[in-house]
Amino acid sequence: MFLIALSPILWLIVALSVLKMAAWKACPLALLIALAAGMMIFDMTSIHAVQAVLEGVALACWPILLVIIAAIFTYNLSLHTKGMDVIKKMLTSVSNDRRVLILLIGWGFGGFLEGMAGFGTAIAIPAGMLAGIGINPVLSVAVCLIANSVPTAYGSIGIPLITLGSVTGIDAIQLALYTCLQLSVLTVLCPFLMVIVSGGSLKALRGMIPVCLAGAFGFVIPELIVAMYMGPELAVVAGSIGAMAAIVAVAEMHPVHDAQYAMEQKDMEHVSAKDGFIACLPFILIFLFLLFTSKLIPAIHDPLAAIKSAVLIYDGEGGSPYTFTWVATPGVLILLAAFIGGKAQKASLCEMLGVLKDTVINLRFTIITIITVIATAKVMGYSGMTGQIAETAVAATGTMYPTIAAFIGSIGTFITGSATSSCVLFGTLQTHSAAAIGANADVQAWIAAANATGACAGKMISPQSIAIGAAAIGVNGCESELLKFAVKVYIPFVIFMGAVVYFGQSLVG
Repeated sequence: MFLIALSPILWLIVALSVLKMAAWKACPLALLIALAAGMMIFDMTSIHAVQAVLEGVALACWPILLVIIAAIFTYNLSLHTKGMDVIKKMLTSVSNDRRVLILLIGWGFGGFLEGMAGFGTAIAIPAGMLAGIGINPVLSVAVCLIANSVPTAYGSIGIPLITLGSVTGIDAIQLALYTCLQLSVLTVLCPFLMVIVSGGSLKALRGMIPVCLAGAFGFVIPELIVAMYMGPELAVVAGSIGAMAAIVAVAEMHPVHDAQYAMEQKDMEHVSAKDGFIACLPFILIFLFLLFTSKLIPAIHDPLAAIKSAVLIYDGEGGSPYTFTWVATPGVLILLAAFIGGKAQKASLCEMLGVLKDTVINLRFTIITIITVIATAKVMGYSGMTGQIAETAVAATGTMYPTIAAFIGSIGTFITGSATSSCVLFGTLQTHSAAAIGANADVQAWIAAANATGACAGKMISPQSIAIGAAAIGVNGCESELLKFAVKVYIPFVIFMGAVVYFGQSLVG
């Protein structure tokens, strides 16, 4: 029974890792395998199977795909209007020390792109920018793989954690806080590790300790505050803005001068405050819209959140009405901000609609993947397949299960390339396993959050991430070198997370 319950996941492992099949082709087949196993072995009726699939499609489309499309559209629009070029000029004018620029662009700006768009943009764009200003291309990708690890759980306006909350029934704010706490030590260490890698030894930290501390605590403190009070949507966005501001401030007050790491000075075109503001306007508006419609401001949040529809899609055991929130949902607000920002950047409505159309077309394979993987997870959950896997995992590990929770999350991201997909595949498994070892509600949330923190580790070694980085710098054949490097970081990362999750459960429980 265990192997049959695990068959859709085993298929994905074989299809994606061994057969090198594209995810959009492998995931529909995983859905068919789940349906066959659910109806033939786990006594799921055909009606309930169809209902489970439909509920998965509903969850995938609203709000998950809406947020993904809106976030990528905002980024693509900023490329179309050349606003991203202006942002690049502002960033590269801060310092001529390559270590400072690696932190500012790879850590700060990369985190911002992950929080706003995700799906590879936080590796491709910063790596391309770093390589473009003269930093070794392979090194550029390596540091961006490190930088892209800890923000991954909050990518695309927090969609992995929002999704994890949806599939587990746990409050997204609690998940955001627990994830931030689990990752906090690694978040602080990341800037130091990036600088060490950039220089090839500990000597690279010479003169950089203040900047690294600024980047570390400038990130983790705002992230923790926002996660605690608002939830996952803006946590990494706030953290990355805080990190960039702190890095710039320290670099201005205490300039770093080391000839060994000095970049060749180039004449930089000055960017006026007005041009900089207009270039950043779509992202500023997203931040403000999500802030003012959050639970922090009930006068705005409550009336908008009341505009919703509840529909009972799955009427079997464990089913509950699925709620469509029509206005107070991140995807709608991001689209609104993008159109207003695009208009301020002199883009016509026709141009913006064209960019939106191209965005949807370019994401067509992602759309198929997300819909089918979430439908698969729903079928597995309602049929009892996920419960069977959880029972077996707990029987094998007992009360030590929390030590492997993050590892399981990392495998999900390694397979699919997506923290969101990992949370869909294994989120319910984590809570079922936690319940099986007698964990209370808070510890169940803590272990569920471990799936998201593990997904951050898996992102570094995901073939998709490495391929995106290699494509961004245009260096063929560097994938194996990058993977070898990423594995060296991944192993201590996931071991450390296992210890954090295991020992931390006593603090939250």
